[in-house]
Amino acid sequence: MTRLTSLAVSCAIVFLCTAFSALVAAEVAILAVPVAIRAINQDPTGPQIPNTPPRESAHPASVSLWPNGAPGSESLSAEAEHVSWRQEPDLVFPVISNIHHPSITPFLPGANATGCAVLIAPGGGHMQLTIDREGYDFARWLAERGIAAFVVKYRLARDGSAPAGGAPRYTVEGAALADIRRAVRVIRSRASEWKVNPQRVGILGFSAGGELALLAALAPDEGRARSEDRVERQSSRPDFFAPIYSGGLQRELKVSKDAPPAFIACAYDDRMAEQSASFFIALRKAGINAELHIFSRGGHGFGVRHDRPDHAISGWNVRFVEWLADREFLKP
Repeated sequence: MTRLTSLAVSCAIVFLCTAFSALVAAEVAILAVPVAIRAINQDPTGPQIPNTPPRESAHPASVSLWPNGAPGSESLSAEAEHVSWRQEPDLVFPVISNIHHPSITPFLPGANATGCAVLIAPGGGHMQLTIDREGYDFARWLAERGIAAFVVKYRLARDGSAPAGGAPRYTVEGAALADIRRAVRVIRSRASEWKVNPQRVGILGFSAGGELALLAALAPDEGRARSEDRVERQSSRPDFFAPIYSGGLQRELKVSKDAPPAFIACAYDDRMAEQSASFFIALRKAGINAELHIFSRGGHGFGVRHDRPDHAISGWNVRFVEWLADREFLKP
């Protein structure tokens, strides 16, 4: 090999090595590029949004409320749910939207089952569902204490999923309330399977979910005895209800003497405090047993949190279970 040829070969090897190194570096750079993460309700003062896709926490298999499709959602059956990050001043958490297949997720207790069941309606302004700390986290906590818990995914009236300029696909009083009523019926229809007493089925709702709890409790549908659908034969009236920092209290609510007992909780520094107090008075005037807790601080949307032990409001869920026991819903 001549000196000139040897030099050419050496140059070629150097070129190939350089090109390969550049290619590897480029591939690493591509892998390091952050994945586009869908986030909503961003608060610039809040914690950084994770550079990972948002996911619901692990949970049991869900049960469809309408196995053949929810009435009014048939044309939307191919659309998938959206999971997004929501950022608040001290928390970032996943939320769900674009719900067209309403369902319940059962969290069932073991040998300590009391027969009591709570349908949990997460909040989110009818725009999204705060599915973990207002849903799965609370349901796990209840199941550990012998209370069957069912987290409902209901259709959202304000999630912005309608085409631009189009009317909302759903309404609060229509699809969303229908999902809540159906969920209560499904629980009662499978009471023996889930070891639930059909006369101890209540609903607890957070914020927008609280509004649905109010509507379900104060305007129940007793069911259709002759329906071919055995689920629809069941009553949708909850045996108790718990609006937690509830929305919908500004409505002209009609409280009759037949309303179920209520547990109400919110924080003093929440705009819902006065409305919650007024609603408690309305229940009392109607002769409905109710318990009201207005904690000194905690704001709106506190859900179930164990990272603020210095806040008395962190124990609201304990007070709720004590109330259930006091009302004998946990009695064997």
